[in-house]
Amino acid sequence: MADNPIVFFDISIGGSEQGRIKMELFADVVPRTAENFRQFCTGEYRENGVPVGYKDCSFHRVIKDFMIQGGDFVKGDGTGKTSIYGRMFDDENFTLKHSGPGLLSMANSGVNTNGCQFFVTCAPCEWLDGKHVVFGRVVEGMRIVRMIENVPHANTKPKLPVTITQCGEL
Repeated sequence: MADNPIVFFDISIGGSEQGRIKMELFADVVPRTAENFRQFCTGEYRENGVPVGYKDCSFHRVIKDFMIQGGDFVKGDGTGKTSIYGRMFDDENFTLKHSGPGLLSMANSGVNTNGCQFFVTCAPCEWLDGKHVVFGRVVEGMRIVRMIENVPHANTKPKLPVTITQCGEL
């Protein structure tokens, strides 16, 4: 773990700051996937000289006892896709499993379609093993994840804006 990056999201719900989620990225197991996420946290990746990433991005999908999904800074609705490697990149490996709450995993639309979207598990999700790449874990701030998980929603879309107000690497 010592060499794995630690990144953070500061979260607001309905415009009110709620706190920080700190996440370890498993660069030792999935270096390309972890680096994609890390650069979108830090703003290092740029398009036309402009930082691109998770700052001011929302969680657009919340399913209690399953997961919270965000990272679509392209379209904001779960249909946007980009990565630091091009529009999308291949599944790196499926070594790590969806074994419990607080795991970071890539959202995708099928085999080898990873981009910028991710989800955080709220429970074990073993049926996702071999389909989504686990690339990190929450090391601090599960209380904030649970707050997001419990935001009222309509058809999985939060009724209050859940926003990453700041993000980066520690």
